[in-house]
Amino acid sequence: MVRILHFADLHLGVENYGRTDAATGLHSRLLDFLRSFDELVDYALDQRVDLVLFGGDAYKNRDPSPTHQREFASRIHRLTVAGIPVFLLAGNHDLPGAAGRANTLDIFSTLEVPGVWVGRTVSTHVIPTASGEIQVIAVPWLTRTTLLHNEQHRNLTLAEVDALAVTELGRRLNDEAERLNPNLPTVVAVHGSVMGATYGSERSVMLGQELVLPREMLKNQAFDYVALGHIHRHQRLQGSPLTVYSGSVDRVDFGEEAETKGFVLVEVRRGEASYEFIPLRSTRRFLTVDVVAEGDDPTAEVGQALSRHDLTGAIVRLIIHTNAEKNALLRDGEIQAMMADAFKVAAVVRDVRREARIRLGSEQSIEQLAPIDVLERYLRQARQMPEERVRRLLELASTIVGPGQSSG
Repeated sequence: MVRILHFADLHLGVENYGRTDAATGLHSRLLDFLRSFDELVDYALDQRVDLVLFGGDAYKNRDPSPTHQREFASRIHRLTVAGIPVFLLAGNHDLPGAAGRANTLDIFSTLEVPGVWVGRTVSTHVIPTASGEIQVIAVPWLTRTTLLHNEQHRNLTLAEVDALAVTELGRRLNDEAERLNPNLPTVVAVHGSVMGATYGSERSVMLGQELVLPREMLKNQAFDYVALGHIHRHQRLQGSPLTVYSGSVDRVDFGEEAETKGFVLVEVRRGEASYEFIPLRSTRRFLTVDVVAEGDDPTAEVGQALSRHDLTGAIVRLIIHTNAEKNALLRDGEIQAMMADAFKVAAVVRDVRREARIRLGSEQSIEQLAPIDVLERYLRQARQMPEERVRRLLELASTIVGPGQSSG
């Protein structure tokens, strides 16, 4: 049995909702992500796992700073010097913008760093571990153009190109499967979208800008575990073979507010696999506080709503639902002081309900009028323009709005 720590989507360099840390000079959000990474590495060392498998997207973008590269490499080094091999898969954020350029992980293979394997093409890697050898088939982030030749695209619809690209990827994956050692456990590491998965914002994965892989492509008796990266929400897609998104290791924005972040501990032997999701304790909390403030003292109502939550160390978004009259009574300074324990106040949003619409000298409210009629009343009543100028402006407006847009 081989024990694998599977994680993905580290995204070092995400720096929204933070500030420069005075003690280190690093961005506070970088420190958040590194703290989660450290907890993960500590777990791998304490548990003496056989392999650490990274499912792609080490950095926020394809041009990481030297500081980000240093911090990533130092933690990989901690694993390898302890005798734990590391497999790194190239994700979409790791790939260069032009052919021939290196991806962000190539430095490890270029320097032939002992104990590190990099998956940048569809290929099989046989990795020795303390519990025996294991085969890892790499399926890095692939685009239509990397799978197909330009002449194959000509005169095809997007759906036809997608079908052709999926067929080509399936062929390459089957070729790798046929060359496997049938006696060794096999993991397929994929960075991409698989049909039926759900994004962190609860949107179902649909056909669109990126290539979406059918689940059937991964249903091969030669595969024991499919380690997925790219989608930030942890989820199990299927059981045969066991196919799992580890999810990301820290929250990027409020779309991931309710998600538990962590990694997957997998036990694999030939013919079977099992896993456990391990939550990370050190991830930064995101918190949205919704409050209706329409009473005599709307600021006090906001304070009561905030008091029901632990703001300490959280990135907070406050949404105040109120009306125009009570909105004028809200005291910004007091509200900000109420959130002093938050790590960062991301936003204070006032959702102001308007009680009535203005009227322009008519029994009709403004939303009942056609655009030309609204403009006519504005020019005559609010601006009190000469009649000849009003007529000329209305003629010009009619050429923009079009016929049939007047209620007169």
